[in-house]
Amino acid sequence: MAMFVGSCGLTMLVIISLTSQYLGVEGQQCKPSGILVCHPPPGRCNAKDDSECCVQGHQYKTYTCSPPVTSQTPAILTLNSFEAGGDGGGHAECDTRYHDDRFSLVALSTGWYNRGSRCERHIIINGNGRSVRIEVVDECDSKAGCDAKHPYQPPCWYNNVDASRTVWERLGVPQDRWGEMQNCRPTGYFRGTDPPAGKCDSDCCKAGQVYFTFQCSPDVSAQTNATLTLKSFQEGGGGGGPSKCDNKYHSDDTPVVALSTGWYGGGKRCGKEIIIRGNGRSVRAKVVDECDSTMGCDEKNGYQPPCSYNIVDASRAVWKALGLPENQWGQLDITWSDA
Repeated sequence: MAMFVGSCGLTMLVIISLTSQYLGVEGQQCKPSGILVCHPPPGRCNAKDDSECCVQGHQYKTYTCSPPVTSQTPAILTLNSFEAGGDGGGHAECDTRYHDDRFSLVALSTGWYNRGSRCERHIIINGNGRSVRIEVVDECDSKAGCDAKHPYQPPCWYNNVDASRTVWERLGVPQDRWGEMQNCRPTGYFRGTDPPAGKCDSDCCKAGQVYFTFQCSPDVSAQTNATLTLKSFQEGGGGGGPSKCDNKYHSDDTPVVALSTGWYGGGKRCGKEIIIRGNGRSVRAKVVDECDSTMGCDEKNGYQPPCSYNIVDASRAVWKALGLPENQWGQLDITWSDA
């Protein structure tokens, strides 16, 4: 199982709807049912599709429940192979068969799977501006993992929709974005509210919209995948309060950035430079702020949503240096590294 949770504009957070609803073990309050300590034998994890492998001695929460199902149920979309020899382990629970990944198939977390009550029924997944209808064939086991039956992968979370490659294709997600974020999971979510009149200029929170929060970011490497976004660091520029590193505002003509909470790391990169690569160019920029992934939709954050886990929020000077026309500023896939 590999996870993708994208930028603010491509957050897989998905919304699911089920054609038939079974309440069963779906509960309003879904709390862990236990803790699993992992001791996998070396070399036994099936890491196909960048799946997450259990870590020796790590503790994983287990669940027998899932959140209640509504017409707009927040979920995390993950990537799974249903074929023999794939990363999905054994055969599908619903029919004890393997399935071709060319079909649109999903496994649901234990609570939503609900002892097979949704087997061979369909759900509707809404994400990335698209909607697809998918058949349920398996359980994404939230109550067990880190064993041979589960290819030495951790238990699923309580809110996983584990989907075949074809589902990702139909949602229009670029293939190089599949399988990201396997080690960085949401810490929570909340529903937004509309900002006060005149208090938000762009990318404003919307009433009822679900927003995930994160305390982590992917590991930093020489080519760290990220989404570049546009921010004003000037007073009154719509970017919220002063920068967190120095409690000052900064000119948008200076190449400065804010990093998602995990990369910001409690300020450890404050005042340091990173190298941003995109559009065939590179630019050095100084870290001056946090792009808050833990909260949003409030005055402090300009009534904008929480940042996703993989954001480099950059001044106009950065976008200019990358040579993009101004009408293309806003969101760009980049890589970055520490300078």
